[in-house]
Amino acid sequence: MSYDEQITAMEQEFSRELLAVAAAEDLRRLERSFLHVKKGRIRELTRGAAFAELDVEARRSHGAEAAQLEQKMRALLDERLENLTHKDHETTPDIGIDFSLTADVQPGSIQPVMIIQAALEDIFRGMGFRVDEGFEVETEYFNFDAVNVGPDHPARDMQDTFWLENGLVLRTHTSASQVRALRAYGAPLRIIFPGRCFRQEETDASHETSFYQCEGLMVDRGVSVANLLGVMRTLMSEVFEREVKVRLRPGYFPFVEPGFELDLRCLICDGTGCKVCKQSGWVELMPCGMVHPKVLEAGGVPAGFSGFAFGLGMTRLAMMKFGIPDIRLFDSGDLRFHSQFPASA
Repeated sequence: MSYDEQITAMEQEFSRELLAVAAAEDLRRLERSFLHVKKGRIRELTRGAAFAELDVEARRSHGAEAAQLEQKMRALLDERLENLTHKDHETTPDIGIDFSLTADVQPGSIQPVMIIQAALEDIFRGMGFRVDEGFEVETEYFNFDAVNVGPDHPARDMQDTFWLENGLVLRTHTSASQVRALRAYGAPLRIIFPGRCFRQEETDASHETSFYQCEGLMVDRGVSVANLLGVMRTLMSEVFEREVKVRLRPGYFPFVEPGFELDLRCLICDGTGCKVCKQSGWVELMPCGMVHPKVLEAGGVPAGFSGFAFGLGMTRLAMMKFGIPDIRLFDSGDLRFHSQFPASA
């Protein structure tokens, strides 16, 4: 079959199949069949052995004919689609909707803490950490005992913790996932646990009964406080995209030894004092420190390994990042607040 005969045969075949099209989906299948960029049948016209044997001038001429046929097919497809669309509108029952009107679509919003969580996950993945959310409902053992919170610790009291009737608890901190992860993945390990925590708090501008933390854990040979500080500096510079003032002071937490408090210079009042920082000029951002030997032991970590852990308050971090003066706004359902964080941001 000559090249001209191939062109004619393909055009006729396309016309027959086009006449049989009854729906837009059929039209899309026909387009893929003939005009797919790699596997479309029209590509056979310029890839066959017969075409390769032609001289340069003949290939140029026949290639132009194939291109013209493709343009003709696309024009016929567009015309057929318009006819099908018009037909669908004619058969649509009159339900009082004008389909020609432009829709007034309002973009959704992203909860600001979720913006922070997504950013943290990207930052820590870039430093070689894996991400695991853990469980919001935990056993007493993993929430308290496994992280060295003793039986007489006040955090276990009913006034501080949400206890369920079956003896489980709503986790009071993301630290509850540390030992689970060490048992599951072993050492060395770099991992974060972003998620929601629950405590019976008296609500005010900086405290809520439900809030978000991002627990971080790194266990390896030779890990020291210097590694902890390096990760914290990288984290702060990436999150705020500017230089911020932080301070590290001694602190006691059962699951780390030694323990520290990492405070951030309040970005709401620039350190002059406000209700968010309780007039101190500083906001407690995260407890951190070297993982307590008892926690490593509970996780089955062999001797010779050390590590650091931190519990970053994502809700407070969002307040500092976006200048939100009251933590209660996050769960207020006030559209005036949430519309400031459009999904396109």
